[in-house]
Amino acid sequence: MSARVVFDLDGTLVDSVADLTAAVNQMLTDEGVDPLPLATVKRFVGNGLPKLVERAMVHRGLPSQKHPELSRATLTHYNAAPTQRTTVYPGVTKALSRLGNMGCALGVCTNKPEAPARHILEALELLPHFDSVVGGDTVNKCKPDPEHLNACFKAMPNIGPSIFVGDSEVDAETAKRADVPFLLFTEGYRKSSIAELPHLLAFDHYADMPDLLSQIIKDGKFNP
Repeated sequence: MSARVVFDLDGTLVDSVADLTAAVNQMLTDEGVDPLPLATVKRFVGNGLPKLVERAMVHRGLPSQKHPELSRATLTHYNAAPTQRTTVYPGVTKALSRLGNMGCALGVCTNKPEAPARHILEALELLPHFDSVVGGDTVNKCKPDPEHLNACFKAMPNIGPSIFVGDSEVDAETAKRADVPFLLFTEGYRKSSIAELPHLLAFDHYADMPDLLSQIIKDGKFNP
């Protein structure tokens, strides 16, 4: 009862918003402007670090021409301590082990650059579960472009149906464009209601996720 299952990272497997907030706020402090509350940064997450920095800059009125420089600065701050406050969502590790025992191939597709994504997965002891990790700089496309997700699937063993698991509007749109079923983790960084995001099934705890996936495969429900 195998499948290729690809996960988003931030807001899906790990809660990283505190470390992202720290990096953004260090950049803002260096620029002489006030830091942002965690709840505000959380609203800005979802389209990769450059977009996060752009949104923070607009919010604080920083000149747009400094975006490349401030994106590099924020990434440097982030890479210095990417797992200081980041935690794995409850039940993730056991769920990944169960999926592996079911014969599933597992991957990560994230708009975060590949190097820090791999570092986070390794530091949090998740990396051995995955056959493929595709970051925002691995290929020439980023979510919601379906080629980003397809590149992850192509790098995995070709077994069973392909399924994407994520937490946000970007992830739902990516799955829709790639024409794969989408499982929505409801405890991440989405801004919309659950009903507004197209999904095959939704779950709020990873203890339930392997059984949901098993039922999907058994029933042949592979249309997004």
